[in-house]
Amino acid sequence: MPSTIPGAAAYAAKKFGQRTAVADHQRWSFFDLNEAVCRAAGAFLNAGLSKGVCVAIWAPNSAEWIIACLAVQRVGGIVVPLNTRLKGVEAQYILNKCRIPVLLTVNSFLQINYPQLLKNLNLPYLKQIITFDGDWREFIDSADEASIRNADDAYALLDANDISDILFTSGTTGDPKGVMSSHAQSVDVFLLWSQRVGLRGEDRYLIVNPFFHSFGYKAGWLACLLTGATIYPQPVLDVEAIAGKIEREKITVLPGPPTLFQTLVMAEPEQKKRFSSLRLSITGAASVPPILIARMREELGIKNVLTGYGLTECGVATISSADDSAERVATTTGKPIPGIEIICADENGCAVPTGEEGEVWVRGFNVMRGYFEDEEATAAAIDADGWLHTGDIGCFDTDGYLRITDRLKDMYISGGFNCYPAEIEKILCRHPAIAQVTVIGVADERLGEVGKAFVVPRRDHPVDSINIIEWSRENMANYKVPRYIEITNALPVNAAGKVQKYLLRGK
Repeated sequence: MPSTIPGAAAYAAKKFGQRTAVADHQRWSFFDLNEAVCRAAGAFLNAGLSKGVCVAIWAPNSAEWIIACLAVQRVGGIVVPLNTRLKGVEAQYILNKCRIPVLLTVNSFLQINYPQLLKNLNLPYLKQIITFDGDWREFIDSADEASIRNADDAYALLDANDISDILFTSGTTGDPKGVMSSHAQSVDVFLLWSQRVGLRGEDRYLIVNPFFHSFGYKAGWLACLLTGATIYPQPVLDVEAIAGKIEREKITVLPGPPTLFQTLVMAEPEQKKRFSSLRLSITGAASVPPILIARMREELGIKNVLTGYGLTECGVATISSADDSAERVATTTGKPIPGIEIICADENGCAVPTGEEGEVWVRGFNVMRGYFEDEEATAAAIDADGWLHTGDIGCFDTDGYLRITDRLKDMYISGGFNCYPAEIEKILCRHPAIAQVTVIGVADERLGEVGKAFVVPRRDHPVDSINIIEWSRENMANYKVPRYIEITNALPVNAAGKVQKYLLRGK
């Protein structure tokens, strides 16, 4: 088996050859995909990319995303995926933090011109922007036989312990943190994940989860390279388009958010026959009611509906089993994957007894290499004994299934995206009329949770909720935008001046 991510493409080319690897605007066999990666690697080498240099990808799911990622990594580069919902200033922070010289993006996605979002921003390290829907083909054609051979030489020097990517995750401090993963960590974890969920070589996997997230990237197309399944990149959560593709391509694997399946199960009985090819789905990142799991199995015919638990910092930690009941899939996260340790720890760092709650700690080969250039945050997250302190509260039942019951960290999940109030508050404080602000998550039937901001306006600065929401949409990713704004004269604080958010949760 391969030990690096581009090694997975080379492995798949040898093992699966002319079988379809990617079905997008055109179809690539596994052999053709690896050939395209080798050529693109030569182009990156010609452009001056060397080992350890970071390259950002800010684009929707596509075959080009996969080829670019593998090519950068083939010559020893480090891929930094950017969330397509980020605004220019949010992207600027990451581009500068990682000193990124090359950005791969698109000129148009959902009416957004990404290069335009960066206009007039201070980006001292960025030297080249390549667009998949513009000059990508010209860039690829810059490779010649010599550069491709040199790229092959660079690939031969690639080590399994080299950093493969840096995925940025927000946090309680307000600034995003870059999670560093190695090639070996990614390959080992997601090969094991593929085996546990039962991903097969004959599967046709429609990847709705975005590639900038580890689910779409590693539990998505990387898992397909490791197993021989066919990749169907889906750039937009368009239910009608997804339904048509399921029927047309006989899709067998479809992970996705609860909102997708809520729509599919509401279809007329005749329409549901269109989805009869589906056999496997994996939920995650949001709570799913047991009745939805049951309806997915009974009405859509998805025999295996599984769930799991993980963080960007550790990839996957637990996964359920195919024969678990709908209740168990909905209320637990499954059992720990083989080879890792999980405990629920008390305040003294001791494992609590079965059934009692504690902070979830994870240790093993799946844990990140640390936060990029942030030793303090790394030391706070991973202790001297190698335990990753997740910030989640959970307990084990008598059968060894982990249940997540609460969060230590001040975070909520909206439509499958982690939202950190500290980061949102930091952005909102730039609004000229806001003196103080605090954000909490509140329940929402469709998205699970959404943000609610309590705003103390500046004196002589009139402000209303509509203005704040409109301003927010221009300055932060849409999933971070508070759906509710409450204007108030003061925030409840304790003696130390810290906002007592628990007093606001019932409002």
